[in-house]
Amino acid sequence: MWLPALFLVVGILLGFLSNITIPEEYANYLSISVLAAFDTLFGGIRAHLENKFDEKIFISGFFFNVSLAALLAFLGVQLGIDLYLAAVFAFGVRLFQNLSIIRRCFMENLSKHKKLEKFKRK
Repeated sequence: MWLPALFLVVGILLGFLSNITIPEEYANYLSISVLAAFDTLFGGIRAHLENKFDEKIFISGFFFNVSLAALLAFLGVQLGIDLYLAAVFAFGVRLFQNLSIIRRCFMENLSKHKKLEKFKRK
C-alpha cells in the first residue's frame, strides 16, 4: 500500500525540482495521461483495501489507460474536435468514485478500530 504512495510523492517532487517545460501543443495529451494515471493509482489503492489487488492488472491497466487517453486526445486533434473531454469525463468520474470508496473503507476501518478499543477496555 505504501509503495504507490511513495512513488507518487517521488514523482511529484521530481516534477517540481526539474526545469522541464512541456510545449503547449502537448498539454492536452499530458493532462489526460496524468488523469488516467491518477485513476489507475487510486483504483489500485481501492483494490488493495478491498483485498483484490493484482499487480498484472494494475500494470496493464496503467499502460492501457494512459495509452487510450493519449490516443483519444490525438484522434480528437486530428478530427478537429475536443474528443479528449470524453476521456476527462470518464476518468474523472472513476477517480471520484475510487476516492469515495477509499474514504469509505478508511472510515469503516476506523470505526472497527474504535469498537475494538472500546471492547478491550471492558
